Amino acid sequence: RVLRTSMELGGNAPFLVFSDADIDAAIEGALTAKLRNIGEACTAANRFLVHKSVHAEFSRKLTDRMAEKVLGPGTDEESDLGPLISEKERDKVHALVTEAQAAGAQIKTGGAVPNREGWYYQPTVLDGLSEDSPILHQEIFGPVAPIITFTDDAEAIRLANNTEMGLVAYAYTRDTARTLFLAEKLDVGMVGINTGIVSNPAAPFGGVKQSGIGREGGFEGIGEYLETKYVGLPVAQTGA
Repeated sequence: RVLRTSMELGGNAPFLVFSDADIDAAIEGALTAKLRNIGEACTAANRFLVHKSVHAEFSRKLTDRMAEKVLGPGTDEESDLGPLISEKERDKVHALVTEAQAAGAQIKTGGAVPNREGWYYQPTVLDGLSEDSPILHQEIFGPVAPIITFTDDAEAIRLANNTEMGLVAYAYTRDTARTLFLAEKLDVGMVGINTGIVSNPAAPFGGVKQSGIGREGGFEGIGEYLETKYVGLPVAQTGA
């Protein structure tokens, strides 16, 4: 008997913001995609790819909103973000930010370990990164949003696909033709258009490349629990 299963192995999700995007909507989507579960989610936005024409506005507004977030325990009604899972993970996140800053990235907000009990990390926005920055090529798993710019759709696709992972991508655009283009060209298992969340029990969940194999949820996920039986009959017996 062969055991069939689906396996999800993480992601390095790009969040694309095109020149025609509703920037305020994109900011809301970015906060949802980045800060869900404090950024410790396989579907968390990991790289923010922003068209040069809207980069300044997006960076400023995202910085302002991230800076407003209040750290604290989930039992505190005033808290927006809780601690990371462990000291090791908190230190890894800080090391990635420190490395990016040393390589020329600008810290727009955050970038430090708060002086308080618990494995908290300040909500952070990084700007001015180069495309080969290590923080863009691995899962951050924390409340850090690195921003890189692009000039046209072709460059956006190239940057988005420049990873061995392929779980999910997010994109903000009002262009229907571009939406169809992105759905075809992005090397991911799931695409969210003008939304910061894609998880849906009625839809198949899973990735491509090194982000796993198989699907959970939706009609496709049911197949993981079924056994297929093939019955072969001689041609003569079928009456053909």
